[in-house]
Amino acid sequence: MAAAGGTAAVVTLDRGGSGTAAGSTLPPATAQVERSTLVDAETVDGTLGYGTGTAVTPRLRGTVTWLPAAGSTVRRGGRLYGVDDTPVVLLRGTLPLYRPLAPGVEGADVRQFEQNLAALGYDGFTVDEEYTGSTADAVRRWQEDLGIAETGAVEVGRVVYAAGDVRVQEVRGQVGDPAGGQAVLSYTGTTRVVTVELDVDQQRLAGKGAAVGVELPDGRTVKGTVAAVETVIDLGGGSGQEQEPETRLEVTVSLADQKDLGTLDQAAVDVSFTAQKREDVLSVPVAALLALAEGGYGVQVVEGTSTRIVPVETGMFSGGRVEVTGDGLSEGTTVGVAS
Repeated sequence: MAAAGGTAAVVTLDRGGSGTAAGSTLPPATAQVERSTLVDAETVDGTLGYGTGTAVTPRLRGTVTWLPAAGSTVRRGGRLYGVDDTPVVLLRGTLPLYRPLAPGVEGADVRQFEQNLAALGYDGFTVDEEYTGSTADAVRRWQEDLGIAETGAVEVGRVVYAAGDVRVQEVRGQVGDPAGGQAVLSYTGTTRVVTVELDVDQQRLAGKGAAVGVELPDGRTVKGTVAAVETVIDLGGGSGQEQEPETRLEVTVSLADQKDLGTLDQAAVDVSFTAQKREDVLSVPVAALLALAEGGYGVQVVEGTSTRIVPVETGMFSGGRVEVTGDGLSEGTTVGVAS
């Protein structure tokens, strides 16, 4: 029988009644009960970069006339790419521009656009969920500054919303391509993060908000925090043979201080996760556990030439040891270990 959380075999003993069983058979080996800190931790491979990219496909019809350079930064109000010699503008928000905005339109998308318009310095309107004539007047001033037709309305495809400033990850299109139908670029955030792939059975390691350590290529360790955990299901390739879907976890780790990273843009790193930590507890080797006939576990306490079985409650398993509590157990107590 194997002890939960360990690989050592345990011996099944019947200790009879409810008290401890005594005997004179000495175990093949012994160990001491230790008081220490047990840590459930693992170190896994990670990648330092700017995170997963988001593809951008034009919704304006026409011809792609300008594209940014890979690695460049685009801020709110800036040109992300160009169609028919007019800019497609980056704004901040989570709701895509799914319909034209013009006087009479109401909704959360109007508020989001007006918040951006105000942040860019345009005024004379109220930031709310109503697109009014005053909003249209401000939009005309914005359009004049962009060098496009001053219609007072915003067509679908004129703006792209992102959570913040973006870094151009990859330029996929070329100037002269037809706009629409395929992505012209992908972007990420401007803050460096670490991405890690974990197996599903490692989920305990990656609780959102958990502190981690990230070892950089130069050997320095910087502090990080689990910012997001996503479940990814890989349906497999199209090789003609049916494949079982593979489920994994994609973990994003934010870093406490970007300055600690120096000029590193992308690098392989080691990420240390700590799932659990138990301080100042008694522990024994997993191989010291005995499975009791009536259920549960015990340890064989060795006292000179005699032994007795003491039932124990097990706690955390770590590094071949297991946390135990039981009557009469203390630091330095000698226990039997299976060979």
